[in-house]
Amino acid sequence: MTEETPLRLAALLSAAGLGALALVGASRGAESRALPNVVANDNRIPAGRLRHDTLSLELEVRLAHWRPEALTDSGVVVAAFAEVGKAPQIPAPLIRVRTGTIILATIRNALPDSTITLRGLASHPTTPGDTTRLAPGQSRQLSFAAGAPGTYLYLANLGARDIDKDPERESAAGALVVDPLEGSPADRIFVINIWGDPIDSAGYANAVTINGRSWPWTERIAANVGDTLRWRWVNASVRNHPMHLHGFYFTLEARGNGLSDSVLAAPRPLLVTHDVRAFETFAMSWIPERPGNWLYHCHIAFHVLPGAATLNPADTTAHQRMSDDPTQHMAGLILGISVATPPRWKDPSREHSRRLRLFVQEGAKRGRAPRSLGFVLQSGATPPAPDSVAIPGSLLVLTRGEPTDISIINRLREPAAIHWHGIELESYSDGVAGWSGALSRVAPSVQPGDSFVARLTLPRAGTFMYHTHMNDLEQLTSGLYGPIVVLEPGARFDPARDHIFIGGWDGTQEPQHLLINGDSIPRAPLELTAGVVHRFRFINIGPAGGYWPTLRQDTTLLQWRHVAKDGAELRAAQAVPRRARFRIQVGETWDVEWTPTRGEYTLALGERDKPAFIQRIVVR
Repeated sequence: MTEETPLRLAALLSAAGLGALALVGASRGAESRALPNVVANDNRIPAGRLRHDTLSLELEVRLAHWRPEALTDSGVVVAAFAEVGKAPQIPAPLIRVRTGTIILATIRNALPDSTITLRGLASHPTTPGDTTRLAPGQSRQLSFAAGAPGTYLYLANLGARDIDKDPERESAAGALVVDPLEGSPADRIFVINIWGDPIDSAGYANAVTINGRSWPWTERIAANVGDTLRWRWVNASVRNHPMHLHGFYFTLEARGNGLSDSVLAAPRPLLVTHDVRAFETFAMSWIPERPGNWLYHCHIAFHVLPGAATLNPADTTAHQRMSDDPTQHMAGLILGISVATPPRWKDPSREHSRRLRLFVQEGAKRGRAPRSLGFVLQSGATPPAPDSVAIPGSLLVLTRGEPTDISIINRLREPAAIHWHGIELESYSDGVAGWSGALSRVAPSVQPGDSFVARLTLPRAGTFMYHTHMNDLEQLTSGLYGPIVVLEPGARFDPARDHIFIGGWDGTQEPQHLLINGDSIPRAPLELTAGVVHRFRFINIGPAGGYWPTLRQDTTLLQWRHVAKDGAELRAAQAVPRRARFRIQVGETWDVEWTPTRGEYTLALGERDKPAFIQRIVVR
């Protein structure tokens, strides 16, 4: 399931596939045993030899055996870059120099029967037309100035393909970083690579990796409270990845299309999820303010489920579906971050906390989903009926700064876990069973008939969500998600002016069946008051795919004002009127404000040109 392709990269993507490479595929006997093994590249050591202002670099593209999981697994044969005389690497060897450096690169195509097209090995910013073709056995020397400071991508394409039908072969790609003359602050570089191939009509073999490894074999990032972490990301794959940070906000510092790069003007966006499109790059910084274990991961479910990293179902590392062990119920594009507990650290006081009871339960099946599951908030003294289900889950209206303890009571027949998405909270309550917490105090899953108390203290008002973090695909598409609205102290939630639209899936069948607020058809027109500021809170918690909110009067596209992203209020320079049409990606929330005049309007949600949900609005 691919996302839309940025138009500025259309020429690049037209040759993004790797064609019919005879030996590229699942490992087969002596052919693969004779090949060198790929070494996972952590992007810490630059390639080549630097003398004065010239970097000399000798590269080759060759077949190699890649095991992104355990070294005992069968792995896969891929095309990969290598420095001559060294092991092949995925991602490709890091090229990192300061601006003004001349790069003298010799590249050889050591593949047996495929012509390659090199892209990104030119002075930056570059264009899709800056390419070099090499036939099998052919070598070429390239000389170019590094160009403008930034984070870039270089790769080898091996023929054209249909990105929606043909296997994915984004393995021969890596990072090219140009630092300013004075150098850059200490940072880390992470590259996303993907390899995929159909096994049969019912299965798909995958390798989705960060710096050449798939969770739980990805690197663990160690940090201290108060550190400033600066990360550069390169998406060397043909798919988009909404990258989500648990527990904290990060600042988006720069972004580019892989060929060019630009530092963002202040004030820079404060986010918990950033959607990096095909072959794009970005730079981010963040400060861990609380100790414990945290995650940074792609929010497309198919890239983090156990099957996301299964090259061969017979491998000994095949992941099991449900367990407290995070190495079993997650896989793929995930980084684990462990923030050390400072000496004499004390958790904030929990005196006078508000107490809520949230039930996880199952009702009668409806729709296309395998089951009907829901989060139901207890109201009053009596718990909800065991088979009552609300999809989406109950709206949680909380208050900024008020300690809130939420008891999660699991009435399902299987374990449950809830992630409080976008919330700044203690690690133990974050909701990743077997990972959240620290050292010997790690949060368990909530077993059937058992309960768990999540401790929240909300430092900012805004729009957030909560959702399952266990057996994600089945539970999420069956309804285990819900909205959170955090208000300023003393404020009241007014549904006449405050409108929530939360998107999810009804099952996983193709084509996708988008639900908005648990339905595909609005039950009634939305009646609004003219001259009053209305706030629309948009949330996307489907397993994959964005949706487009679009507001029109007749055929005229209107304007509204964006006021918050991921629960963080936008600065004045960013909170300006914009066209009432934009794309909200998985794991994102967006708040907009609109002051309507009398009349009738249409709010469409779904695909850009084929909305699945059309809400009629009557303004009086």
